[in-house]
Amino acid sequence: MNGNGRVLVFSGRANPALAEDICKYLNIPLGKTVIKDFADQEIYVRIEENVRGGDIFVIQPTCTPGNTHLMELLIIIDALKRSSAKRITAVIPYYGYARQDRKNEPRVPITSKLVADLLNTAGTDRVLTIDLHAGQIQGFFNIPVDHLFAMNVLIEYIKKLNLPNLVIISPDAGGVERARAFAKRLGTTLAIIDKRREAINEAKAMHIIGDVKGKVAFIVDDIIDTAGTMVEAANALMGAGAVEVHACCSHPVLSGPANERIANSPIKSIIATNTIPLRGELNNNPKIKVLSIAPLLGEAILRFHSESSVSSLFD
Repeated sequence: MNGNGRVLVFSGRANPALAEDICKYLNIPLGKTVIKDFADQEIYVRIEENVRGGDIFVIQPTCTPGNTHLMELLIIIDALKRSSAKRITAVIPYYGYARQDRKNEPRVPITSKLVADLLNTAGTDRVLTIDLHAGQIQGFFNIPVDHLFAMNVLIEYIKKLNLPNLVIISPDAGGVERARAFAKRLGTTLAIIDKRREAINEAKAMHIIGDVKGKVAFIVDDIIDTAGTMVEAANALMGAGAVEVHACCSHPVLSGPANERIANSPIKSIIATNTIPLRGELNNNPKIKVLSIAPLLGEAILRFHSESSVSSLFD
């Protein structure tokens, strides 16, 4: 046993199924907690087992309702800190507020920095996350941040589809680096959509840079929120002569009209990971396939605890 004590995994209410899968990978039980809401919606947390000297991992994406799940995570960390946990790692598969990472207009906050400060203040010793919307968010923290990628999980599945004449699509200029990495590992070509954003959660695909005619187009993105960008991109690709359109993402936010838009779009399938659990009717959408990132997170937790290298997990 190293100096970090025993491994203990706890979960908030954001994605308990993922936490259970991680514990199965680690072959340990999920830590016992009581989490409930008072009548006025204040959150109550009680840790129901001894954590003194333990190496603690808290699984909690800050997905919808984001404010509630963020506050819940902070309260869990505070409870663990006050219970004499040796080290607390916040495992945040989906880091909410990541899209507010800079001042792009006057008098607006940098909310992703604020969230980093709150996690620091609560007593977090390190953060483990997947596919940050902007990699520089790691610099907002004064504690170690390990930034993993879901790409290998997604690519492994895409390869099994054996899609002919495949072309990888970046839905905007900001996603080119990600799409290029997919194209390189899949040994295929790359195209880019010139997107002009007209309002928050609204975008219009304007022009395709690259050849998609007669090809199977696969759009690669980190987040699908309302699916407006994705559907506009799919329509533009079909209009440019693509024979099929598929898509993948790390984080299926899928809010508002996303389910209806996807169902009525020319998109054949969307591959996502379970950083965020699907809700309601999304579970019945036959176009959406969810892959588990529990083994990736579980392996990272094992390596953190044993103080061994995690660099291979970043590839």
